[in-house]
Amino acid sequence: MNTIINFMKRNYKILLAIVVVSVTLFAFKIKSGTEADPGKDKLLLELLTFVIEKGHYSPAAIDDNFSKGVYKDYIQALDPSKRFFLQSDIDEFSKFETELDDALINKDLTFFSLTYDRLMKRMDESKKIYKEVLSVPFNFSIDESFNTDYDKASYAKNEKELKDRWRKQIKLSALSSLTDRLKMQEDRLKGVESKSTDDDEALVKSGDKIGNDLIKTKSKATINSDKDKTFAELEKETRENALKALDEYFGFMKDLDRDDWFSVYINSITARFDPHTNYFAAEEKERFDVDISGKLEGIGARLQKKNDFTEISELISGGPAWRGKELEAGDLVTKVAQGSGDPVDVVGMRLEDVVKKIKGPKGSEVRLTVKKVDGTIKVISIIRDIVEIEETYVKSSVVVKDGLKYGVIYLPKFYIDFADRGGRDAGKDIALEVERLKKEKINGIVLDVRDDGGGSLSTVVDIAGLFIEQGPIVQIKSAGLKKEVLYDRDKKIEWDGPLVIMVNSFSASASEILAAAIQDYKRGIIVGSKQTYGKGTVQNVIDFNQFVRNSSVGDLGALKTTTQKFYRINGGSTQLEGVSSDIVMPDRFAYLKMGERDVENAMPWDKIDAADYTVWNKNENFNKAILNSKNRIASNPQFQLIEDNAKWIDSRKEDNTYSLNIDKFRMAQNEIEQKAKKYKPISQYKNDLKFNSLPYEIAEFAKDSVLKEKRERWHQSLSKDIYIEEALNVLDDLQPKTDLKKSIPSKLKKEKFVKS
Repeated sequence: MNTIINFMKRNYKILLAIVVVSVTLFAFKIKSGTEADPGKDKLLLELLTFVIEKGHYSPAAIDDNFSKGVYKDYIQALDPSKRFFLQSDIDEFSKFETELDDALINKDLTFFSLTYDRLMKRMDESKKIYKEVLSVPFNFSIDESFNTDYDKASYAKNEKELKDRWRKQIKLSALSSLTDRLKMQEDRLKGVESKSTDDDEALVKSGDKIGNDLIKTKSKATINSDKDKTFAELEKETRENALKALDEYFGFMKDLDRDDWFSVYINSITARFDPHTNYFAAEEKERFDVDISGKLEGIGARLQKKNDFTEISELISGGPAWRGKELEAGDLVTKVAQGSGDPVDVVGMRLEDVVKKIKGPKGSEVRLTVKKVDGTIKVISIIRDIVEIEETYVKSSVVVKDGLKYGVIYLPKFYIDFADRGGRDAGKDIALEVERLKKEKINGIVLDVRDDGGGSLSTVVDIAGLFIEQGPIVQIKSAGLKKEVLYDRDKKIEWDGPLVIMVNSFSASASEILAAAIQDYKRGIIVGSKQTYGKGTVQNVIDFNQFVRNSSVGDLGALKTTTQKFYRINGGSTQLEGVSSDIVMPDRFAYLKMGERDVENAMPWDKIDAADYTVWNKNENFNKAILNSKNRIASNPQFQLIEDNAKWIDSRKEDNTYSLNIDKFRMAQNEIEQKAKKYKPISQYKNDLKFNSLPYEIAEFAKDSVLKEKRERWHQSLSKDIYIEEALNVLDDLQPKTDLKKSIPSKLKKEKFVKS
């Protein structure tokens, strides 16, 4: 989940509480030069403990229980599938289980060094294991099974048992892929189009990185030749794909250095305070800044590792690389030069290091030597610029339903650029979209914050203020201090018509503040999942570099730590409980544990006094609209099917054991597929509504085909979205008693839009 963020310079009380650390640390000079820098690591631990102690809302006691939690989280993070460490390793590590609190206080790195060195050793051994396993054909006639519930699994007692665990896990992945290949070939011979099911998650339920990477080979299994292939040929192809997937995974792991693993250790410590207190290494802090602002300085290309090469995976629409029309997806970057400087060979270099060389300040030049898809070599000069990541920003659409025109606004996150107050932010952009929609003479707005994990606190206040005259939006409490109430003080109302807010289980933090405020005012109706995520805390990002003078260790990163809790204007917290929808719509994942209440070390729910606010009194059909929607949902066969599917998914969550015998495996998968056919109509649903872009965006399509394609995909997804359809039905019911449909000019009813 993203988080509600205030930056330190905006929170003076907390700044004063921790700035005293500079008295001791400004004089702390560290020398570097070796790959393993214990001085830097100890400094990070010192900064971490001091800042959390002084700045965290409710710091946990650093004692033996704390130590046990750090130990558990860290070991699980290093080896989630229990496929690297032996039981003898764990026995050795467990001596530190109750000593990590003292190690933290004393800046003792013994435990980290021991586990890091052992993990590197076990990973090297594992490379030999998987290559050996995949060097010979699997015998799928043997009657054996594999359980993917790694939490309940024990560690291997010896190397023989560890090898057998690797063998079975890889065999399961290969069996899944082989079964898929066989079915595709059989269906092709029958003239039947092979379709994947929605239930591939049954194959691997562990969340284990290696297991998931291997399972991805299943989706890549294709029959590229009209010539029938033998079982042996298909089995060999399956092993080759599995080998490639594991080689790529271990190539990624090879790129991680000691500092990366130390970040894992630090975050095992921070997680004991609460789930949203995290350490950001330098690269992670930069990614966080890009995520919260939606923009960066660079060439506008997404990169990925491809063996030893760096591949251009996508060009960002509107960026300098996209405008230059020379760089293409699929190009391999071999060298990077800064301006007129000498090119540096980047083959074999870590992806993060290549990214550092390619990114740079606006107006500077970078020259890329690339190997084109056709094999030619080309040097491409690009002038770096500000790159806006379009997927970050708000977008809107217009739809006509039963003669009335409605606006749909989608907000993926509450973005803001803290470094540029004049730049784009979610509050200003939503206001602009509302103005554009008003020009289209809409009759209602659906504001969609499904899957919106949060962002900037200030933008929440700005957005909520667009829909009310003035008043409190959210209450905030810092440890030991009186509550603070954030108000919308602008009497102007941008939109006073019917309003629906769409949420789901992944609407978190800032999304929950917005939904709660709209609900408490009864300004609009909240529709969606039974409840939102349940994150009711505020974080500050604290740059560690500000506390150290003349350090030669490089960028020390930053700490995002929980400093406040926020509360609804009615006094209740959204922590754990989230926001309950006024209208609950069945959700396929309603019974899975995915909220804050299911996360370890989450802060507790509580309440404070309500703020002084006046409920909106212009929704004459408010209660009737809710009742009508509940009745529609209860009698809707599609919603009934979704609810039934949710219960079926929940019933299968304990199905963790899979036969490695091909006949039994295929029989089990066939049974699942037969049951899953019942739920096919969920993905095939269409609502027969036509969604269209606004005029300003249509004008952009002529020069930006990528944007046009993205909007077409979005509109297509909306036309298959039963939740959007019901939200629009609610807007229908919220219309004033005046028969608007009769008052709408016939010209508007027949109005044509340019479909995008």
